[in-house]
Amino acid sequence: MTEHTGRVVCDITVTVDGYSAGLNQTEERPFGDDGGDGTGGALHAWMFKTPDENRAEIEQIVAAKAFIMGRNMFGPVRGEWDRQWNGWWGDDPPFHAPVFVLTHHPRDPQPMAGGTTFHFVTDGIEAALAQARAAAGDGDVAIGGGAATINQYLAAGLIDELRVHIAPLTFGAGTRLFDGVPPLKLEQVRSRAASLATHVTYRVVS
Repeated sequence: MTEHTGRVVCDITVTVDGYSAGLNQTEERPFGDDGGDGTGGALHAWMFKTPDENRAEIEQIVAAKAFIMGRNMFGPVRGEWDRQWNGWWGDDPPFHAPVFVLTHHPRDPQPMAGGTTFHFVTDGIEAALAQARAAAGDGDVAIGGGAATINQYLAAGLIDELRVHIAPLTFGAGTRLFDGVPPLKLEQVRSRAASLATHVTYRVVS
């Protein structure tokens, strides 16, 4: 059996009440009812309005050697792939590594500029993780989101380190971190307060 030296890590930005997106998500409003235009601008302001203040956390997010995300994070297309959709990030996504997208509908790999290739996995979260680990080698695998995907990996006990970026606002309803996840024991590794977020890193003990 192959011993993996890389970790399975996860970054997610949530509101103070734990939501990573609001209700009523659409293609035009991918974050739904987020108190703004639906693009998650206030939620992720720490990344885009104050990037210098949060450089270490931003660099950490894309430092993994392979990524996993749910289909909802990849894009709004549902069911069969009836139109070409290559993600929200343009021709050169920020990952620059293999990305494994969970889906029920097969699709050929999609190479992008900058070293990103989207692979579409139809046989579940453990299969996606096995493929991502093989691609990452000794590097980390990052579970990119959204919250529903992260919750599946947490419930299965497959995440080693959880990095939560807490934005100072509330949504009241929506897609929530830890929904459906059995009780966890977490060890706080570090925390740092910035002007638009508090960054907290946990090791998942059990």
